[in-house]
Amino acid sequence: MTKRVPAPALADFMARAFVAAGLPGADAAIVAGLMAEADLVGADAHGVFRLPQYVRRLEGGAVNRTPAITVDRTAPATALVDGDNGMGHLVMRRAAEVAAELARGAGVGWVGVRRSNHAGPASLYATMPLAHGMIGIYSAVASANHMAPWGGTDLLLGTNPLAIALPAGDAPPVVLDIATTVVSYGTVKNYVLQGKTMPEGWMIDRSTGGPVTDPAKSGDGVLLPIGGYKGAGLALILGLLAGTLNGAGVGRAVVDFNADDRTESNTGHFILALDVRRFIDPALFAAAVVAHLDELRDSARLPGVDAIRFPGEERARRRAERERDGVPIPPALGKVLDELGDRLGIGSLA
Repeated sequence: MTKRVPAPALADFMARAFVAAGLPGADAAIVAGLMAEADLVGADAHGVFRLPQYVRRLEGGAVNRTPAITVDRTAPATALVDGDNGMGHLVMRRAAEVAAELARGAGVGWVGVRRSNHAGPASLYATMPLAHGMIGIYSAVASANHMAPWGGTDLLLGTNPLAIALPAGDAPPVVLDIATTVVSYGTVKNYVLQGKTMPEGWMIDRSTGGPVTDPAKSGDGVLLPIGGYKGAGLALILGLLAGTLNGAGVGRAVVDFNADDRTESNTGHFILALDVRRFIDPALFAAAVVAHLDELRDSARLPGVDAIRFPGEERARRRAERERDGVPIPPALGKVLDELGDRLGIGSLA
């Protein structure tokens, strides 16, 4: 039976696990808080689900427990962050702060990141500039390759995500958070854990080209890009911007953090903050965004469609529901977390 765990209790459990794995207390609390936020908004493959994997990489020496994160402000509107192989959440939180600082002075701030690690869902960072009245754009080189170049079979591209967040005043922000594959590999791993069958159209077998629906056989498959060659092209471009431009790994240089607990990954990201007030009064912008969404929402619908929905609506609804009722923890995940807690000497999640 799926149990519900209050987000603060979930964050506390994760923080104690990270401390047990060697992270300083303050850093552990930051990472755990961001992971709990991912669970609150429904990014279930990027919250507490990732805890055992993060702990393994900390214990294996793949991640620097006490990084010296540095910022090179290369121009009034640009900077390059070196994460010193620290936890990705810590590195990207700092990068988002720098992007907002740059945008306050120059109107726009573009921050590239190298020597980082997996940092959870893209929306975590695209939404950070919202607190400053800014638009946020974020992408990263995925922490493993699960897609081939269009027409190929070699796994040389990642699910490289793209997230864009726009403020909408008192209404929920517009938040697009997509993988460049039909589904993220984290979702596939979640299906493996829960023993669920994948729909056709997510993966194909690299040898035969036939559909892969058994998640346990995902190692033989390749994730399909969104929109065919367009998604593969987008993944390539985002990888070049987040990886190559910053001196981070792409292609064969990407370390599969699912299988390797010892090697530094040199994960690359970028984040852009854009100050709305440099273009339009923020209140007018928010009102125009809401008016346009209302126009679209009230437009004619196809037969069988109960409502027209937009990026960010489900995120806001789920956050409210989970703040009230707790984060759902499926039995299989609960068992893994309890075993981890017992091994680390912090007790079970329950």
